[in-house]
Amino acid sequence: MLKRFEPVAYVPSAFCVTPEALQKKGIRAVMTDLDNTLIEWNRAHATDEVIDWIRSLQRANIDVLVMSNNNEERVRTFCEPLGLPYIARANKPLKGAFVEGMRRLGVTRDEVVMIGDQLMTDVLGANRAGVPVVLVLPVVQSDAKATKFNRFVESKIMNTLQKRGLRVQEGELWNN
Repeated sequence: MLKRFEPVAYVPSAFCVTPEALQKKGIRAVMTDLDNTLIEWNRAHATDEVIDWIRSLQRANIDVLVMSNNNEERVRTFCEPLGLPYIARANKPLKGAFVEGMRRLGVTRDEVVMIGDQLMTDVLGANRAGVPVVLVLPVVQSDAKATKFNRFVESKIMNTLQKRGLRVQEGELWNN
């Protein structure tokens, strides 16, 4: 049961996921959560750091798709200026959006990675779909009301995972 909540890596931020590390693993596409993964849940637009990271992936021929449980307007407002495809109201942790994301990106489970900040949605959903998932620390410690219950449950699961050795990695992604 706990295996469903285990990421392939746990890193401080999405920016630790470099094009070079992805290419070494044969990754051709990234599906990423939006709120508290790339930007604060209450920020509308990408920061310069987010834009630079996305462009670095694209320059390395790694496609990016944003997958969020948030509403269409919220996700479109972020993605349209960047020309990014997206799936809003993804219903994570159900696996349908992950399957749809892979279809849109034209990749298999072995060629994609999910990046997200929540065990209950991003990690569980990706694992259910057979997609490797990188867990990141939330961008900020505050959350929208809808996320607060998940965070409470996640804290219990995270305590158990940490007792079993899950730690935030420093350095190169997937260096083991």
